Amino acid sequence: MRGAVLYGPRDVRFEERDEPKIIKPTDAVIRISSACVCGSDLWPYRGIQPIVQPTPMGHEYCGTVEAVGREVRNIKPGQFVVGSFATSDNSCIICQHGYQSSCVQREFMSGAQSPFLRVPLADGTLVPTPDVPSEDLIPSLLTLSDVMGTGWFAADAANVKPGSTVAVVGDGAVGLLGVLSAKQMGAKRIIAMSRHASRQKLAREFGATDIVEERGEAGVERIKEMTKRIGADSVLECVGTQESMTQAINSTRPGGYIGYVGVPHGVSLDGEQLFFSHVHLHGGPAPVRRYLPELIKLVLNGKINPGKVFDLSLPLDQVAEGYRAMDERRAIKTLLRPNGTK
Repeated sequence: MRGAVLYGPRDVRFEERDEPKIIKPTDAVIRISSACVCGSDLWPYRGIQPIVQPTPMGHEYCGTVEAVGREVRNIKPGQFVVGSFATSDNSCIICQHGYQSSCVQREFMSGAQSPFLRVPLADGTLVPTPDVPSEDLIPSLLTLSDVMGTGWFAADAANVKPGSTVAVVGDGAVGLLGVLSAKQMGAKRIIAMSRHASRQKLAREFGATDIVEERGEAGVERIKEMTKRIGADSVLECVGTQESMTQAINSTRPGGYIGYVGVPHGVSLDGEQLFFSHVHLHGGPAPVRRYLPELIKLVLNGKINPGKVFDLSLPLDQVAEGYRAMDERRAIKTLLRPNGTK
C-alpha cells in the first residue's frame, strides 16, 4: 500500500509502505474510511518538532475492522470503529480515572494517512458505532478521533458550565471545535479570538457570540472590556505558544479555569504571576477515549456536525498539498479521501 511519510521540514511523500498486519494478539487492523491532516502534524512538518528518521504520518482515524488478534474480545471484523490518537487498555487505574491518554500501556498512533492501520490495544482504544454510518457522517466521526475530542476536553478542563462566559484562544480546528463544545455545554457567551474571516464565520456557526481580532496584551484588554474588567469564567487555550498561554492566563477571571490543549512549544510559566492570578490550569493530551461514546451519539443523533471544520478535501495521494494548504493557512483542516472516491 502507499501512505504519507514525512522525511523532513516540508517534505511529505506519498510512497510505498508495508501493509499493516496483526503483530500482538490485542491488535486490530482497520481499513481507513477517510484520513486527515492535524494541526499538530504541522509542528514536525515545519521542523519545529524535529524527526530523526522518515516517519509515517497521521493519527486521526475511523474505518472498518478488517482483522483482530486472538485476544480481542469486543471488536469484531466488519464493525465501523472510531479510535483515539492515543491507545489505551481502558482498564488500568489511570484509565479508570478517565485519563486514557496517559494509560500505562499508551502508544501514540501514527501512520493513519494510508489505506490501512494497525491499532494496538483494540478493545480499549476502539469504539464501534451501532451500525455502519452513512458516508455523510464519516467526516464528523473522523474528528472525534482527535480534534473534536480535544476541543471537548479543553471545554471540560476549563469547567464550562451553563451560563458561563468562555473565551477561546486559537482559531484552528481544535479552537473552533472548542467553540462547538462550549456551546453544547451551555455557555451563554463564547468569545472566539480570530483574525480570519472564514474561521470567524465557522466559529459563529458553531456558537460564538463574539469575535475578538486583537492578540497578546491588546486581546487581553479587549476581553477585559467585554467582561466588566473581570475576565472570562473559562478560557480554552488551543495553540501552544508562549503568547497564547500568557493571553489565556491574563484573560481568565480570578477563580476561573483554563483548559490548555495546544501542544506546548517554548512555553514557560511565571510562578509568581500564576500564583497571584488565582486561576485553575488543567490540560494535556486529551483523553479522547473517555468522551468517544458520548460524542459518537451526538454525531449520530445530529446534535453536532464537527465535520464542517474540513474546508479542503483531497484524494489521499495529494496529501502533500493538504499539508501545504494548512501550513499556508489556506485551509483550516484537510480531509483525505481514499483514492478513487469523490
